[in-house]
Amino acid sequence: MNAITLIHQGHVPVMLKEVLEALSPRDGGRYLDGTFGGGGYARAILNSADCTLHGIDRDPTAIARGEAMAQQANGRLIMHQGTFGNMEELVGQDGPFDGIVLDLGVSSFQIDQAERGFSFRNDGPLDMRMGTDGPSAADLVNSMKESDLADVLYRYGEEKLSRRIARAIVTARTEEPITTTGRLAHIVRSCVPKDRSKIDPATRSFQGLRIAVNDELGELERALEAAPRLLAPGGVFVVVTFHSLEDRLAKRAMAELAGRTANPSRYDPAPVRKEPPVFSLLHSRPLPATEEEARENPRARSARLRALVRNSASQPSASGNRA
Repeated sequence: MNAITLIHQGHVPVMLKEVLEALSPRDGGRYLDGTFGGGGYARAILNSADCTLHGIDRDPTAIARGEAMAQQANGRLIMHQGTFGNMEELVGQDGPFDGIVLDLGVSSFQIDQAERGFSFRNDGPLDMRMGTDGPSAADLVNSMKESDLADVLYRYGEEKLSRRIARAIVTARTEEPITTTGRLAHIVRSCVPKDRSKIDPATRSFQGLRIAVNDELGELERALEAAPRLLAPGGVFVVVTFHSLEDRLAKRAMAELAGRTANPSRYDPAPVRKEPPVFSLLHSRPLPATEEEARENPRARSARLRALVRNSASQPSASGNRA
């Protein structure tokens, strides 16, 4: 087995040690990285065992990085361009998989490229699209009704001052369309006072717009439905989240699959017949990043890892049958 040595500066995969421990890659196994990004997880998995890995990403630049890595992998890495919410259609015929991993949110590559419009650290076009199609963040802030824009900022950015910010955006765009990250950040900062957290006041609004532009929660909901169906017996599904909206969805979906839903009332006379759950939780609580990693990599501070295991006695669905 040849080691995959391609390394990209600036990309640090979050909770890599914990992800590898959960997946426990083995020789001959099949794995899926639904958020390929910089390829940090993929490289580590391929170097851990003589296995095959499928990578999914909607970003053409990530696909290009993956294709370069695939040249070193001797056929063990196969790339697919698309969204991880569509994994069943993209790779269902290649399963079932012994492990599936999702690292949610925006990648460090996307943040560092000002022209992608994800960050306000450097001024750039207000884009925020992880792929190349669909409306951009500029399209949203310049066309949405004030009430709808406020709802996006409140629901996806968890911004308490969403109505004030939306009103300021609508006023500003009547003077001139908002087309850059710098101008949008300035508008938001003028509405939101700084607090003790030292987090930039524009952070939550940028998060809300990014999630809306890329339908990130919709993609996650679809992936949480599809991934368990693609697991082989004993297979592990790992999700690394970075904010409460993502983590709440993952927690609820995995708890339901593991039979951790609320018990019926003891006063209900109807008999309850419980079947053994097809899935189990790998950890009783989500794993946070270690204090050391959080100090070295700020992105890891809010990371939470949840994992689900398909019990060995159960069988995967027909869509995951191996050839």
